[in-house]
Amino acid sequence: MQAQSGWQGMGVNAGARLDRLPIGRFHWRILALIGAGMFLDAFDIYLAGGVLGAVLKEGWSTLELNAAFVSATFAGMTLGAWFSGILGDRFGRRFCYQLNLAIFGLGSIAAAFAPTMTALIAARLVIGIGLGAEIVIGYATLTEFVPAASRGRWIGLLAVITNFSLFASSMVGLWVIPTFGWRYMFGIVGVLAMVVWVMRKSMPESPRWLASKGRTAEAEAILSAIEAEAARKGPLAPVAPEPPQVPRDGSVWQLFQPPYLGRTLLGSLLHIVVGFSLYGFIGWLPTFLIKGGHSVVSSLGYTSLMSLGGPVGSLIGFAIADVIGRKASIVGSSLAAVVFGIAYPFMPDGAPLVIVGFLLVTSIYVMLATGFAMYVPELFPTRYRMRGTAICATAGRITTALVQFVVVAIFAWQGLAGVLLTLAGVLVFQALAFLVFGFETKGRALEEVSELSNTAATPQAATAGRGIAGQGV
Repeated sequence: MQAQSGWQGMGVNAGARLDRLPIGRFHWRILALIGAGMFLDAFDIYLAGGVLGAVLKEGWSTLELNAAFVSATFAGMTLGAWFSGILGDRFGRRFCYQLNLAIFGLGSIAAAFAPTMTALIAARLVIGIGLGAEIVIGYATLTEFVPAASRGRWIGLLAVITNFSLFASSMVGLWVIPTFGWRYMFGIVGVLAMVVWVMRKSMPESPRWLASKGRTAEAEAILSAIEAEAARKGPLAPVAPEPPQVPRDGSVWQLFQPPYLGRTLLGSLLHIVVGFSLYGFIGWLPTFLIKGGHSVVSSLGYTSLMSLGGPVGSLIGFAIADVIGRKASIVGSSLAAVVFGIAYPFMPDGAPLVIVGFLLVTSIYVMLATGFAMYVPELFPTRYRMRGTAICATAGRITTALVQFVVVAIFAWQGLAGVLLTLAGVLVFQALAFLVFGFETKGRALEEVSELSNTAATPQAATAGRGIAGQGV
């Protein structure tokens, strides 16, 4: 008989059973299915830089319409992030990641045939809904499947796959846009997204989520299948005892109360700063370079080389997240981005500009991989994970949508130097906030992290706090 939904996975112990499994083919399949969608999601986001530079050069758009396009993207992503949190926690991770992939895939196909810039902006709003949802669901879902001891490396690996799309989008755009036109960029993404949609129909639901909803029979069936596959490699490690089961308050408003309020604020700050970094600077680079006198081809060439910092930064995050931890990685990469951001406007054209730009992008993506991708989904308990991540993502999307017009105004007033000095100030504020208020999640089970108060940053304190009502799975 299934447990009531007010009890967190009674008798299943999903977290401990998943955490003690060796890495095997199942984990690689999950990574491939999630990674394929995440790659296309990010590819679709990043293609905006090249496309907007091209439509501006053609006279098909204006700087103000380009800002409206970017803002429409993030208005859609705001809606997608918010509703994916609600739907993901209510109907499951599997339902959401199929829905959002279909939305941005079909929307991309529609964008390829847009007759006017206004129609393209409208299509981009729809695309943005799917894009915003995919980012929330993807990282959080993989977080619930992989063992605690290697969770940082696996989320880092997903970030590498996802953020390699920055370089891929730039390189594909460098060839496709001048040769065939910008419409083909949307067409490529749309067709591939529908292929992945078919492939992901076989992906299982998260046992942690099923257990949190009291759907113990379904959780047990999936866990048994995963364990049977893992056992082919040898005997499995024993399962840690299941913590005491306590009735939980299902209200999401707990995320705006101690001990989760601090986590919600930290996660929201991280999403806001990442959004400003990616889409207040990197996304505008081709346009900034074109306005500075470069051709479409040369601007795309420069940004393609700088964009290698995306996968390189994600690889660095992959390497250090389970070594020095999330907190130190976020603080260090934020400060490194400040240094390179201040230096960038003073670099001459050619190799110096590309090298410093590459280092700046690399620093931003270390911050993204260790913070945005790993840290934020770890902050919240299973029954609130999607909504908690969605709240942080929504704060970031709203700010990013509004900041596009601010970026245009700052660029018109003080040029690229003004934009980067503003970015440097935001990054310094983030580094100080995480230095003072951040706590470490490296190597801890998700169930243990969810029991930490904002001040209980040590394993001993976490152990002492186990069993407190309202702070568990």
